[in-house]
Amino acid sequence: MSLENPGQETLHIIEVQNGPYLGEDDIVRFQDDYGRTPK
Repeated sequence: MSLENPGQETLHIIEVQNGPYLGEDDIVRFQDDYGRTPK
């Protein structure tokens, strides 16, 4: 998946979390540029 901004305006990305638990350890990573995906 990729995201493009062909226009002249700055693109702002907003992460929204919803639900009773908002901890970082409930994230499932399929691909990551920083080596955080499970082997």
